[in-house]
Amino acid sequence: MTDQNAALKAKLLDISDTAGILAEVKKTASSILPDFIFRRFDAAFNDVDRLFQGQYEGYRACNTKYHDFNHTMMVLLAMARLMHGATVSGVRFTEKEVNLGLIGALMHDTGYIQSLDDFSGTGAKYTLIHIRRSIRFVQNYYAREPYFANDMKNFHDILNCTGVLTMVKDIVFESEHIALLGKMLGTADLLGQMADRLYLEKLMLLYSEFEEGGVPGFDSEADLLRKTVSFYKRTKNRFEDEFGNVNRYMVHHFKERWNIESNIYEESIENNINYLKFVLKHSRKNINQSLRRNSISLQ
Repeated sequence: MTDQNAALKAKLLDISDTAGILAEVKKTASSILPDFIFRRFDAAFNDVDRLFQGQYEGYRACNTKYHDFNHTMMVLLAMARLMHGATVSGVRFTEKEVNLGLIGALMHDTGYIQSLDDFSGTGAKYTLIHIRRSIRFVQNYYAREPYFANDMKNFHDILNCTGVLTMVKDIVFESEHIALLGKMLGTADLLGQMADRLYLEKLMLLYSEFEEGGVPGFDSEADLLRKTVSFYKRTKNRFEDEFGNVNRYMVHHFKERWNIESNIYEESIENNINYLKFVLKHSRKNINQSLRRNSISLQ
């Protein structure tokens, strides 16, 4: 790989520029459906942005450092790319389905946000029930929206696919396309976060959320890091068994949009996991220090 190609691939996974990511999502959505009307997406994006900033009526600002607005942007971008890749492959989404997919990605982690009168701990305490709370937020948000009047179950099913323990095969979807959107969102959620160059460092933040949320199975930050290798193996199996290999659509997207014939998300994840294996092997006494490739506040 040339330095130029490597730089481009890194840029395509960089989510530090929210405005740039939003512009790319919109360009991608227009490639999915050239006549797509962004009115509902724009309204949802602006409100979710305000929600995470603490400017949405009735809610406090986001105080979970792993599941923050950057994470939402990662997932939104990955979701748009998967949908576009599917379109390139011959799938034809309706305007309603594009809205369901993009808005579902925007709102999939709203359940971490605390209400204005909730001052106990942080939103991480809702880790085990955050999907249920996210679904409730969507339902309340669109309670008086005729456009989505018949789609509350669709939102419910699509968002449920982001649950690590959700058995997607047990969900009775309204249609094959709704099932596809659910599988895409579950895939985008995993691809987006695990492909982040700072994914390994951010696992320290995730452990803090797990600890407050009472997530079982992890004794320490180091324990979470060690188990991330096996988690990735299970994730690859889940892509195939639960999500129907919809991650394959990334290749079609990057070929069409950037003339890159690979899934750069999977490449980045492999790089992260290989580096983690190296760190675990050679830095057993000071794992955290070995992972500080960038300044991340752990407080």
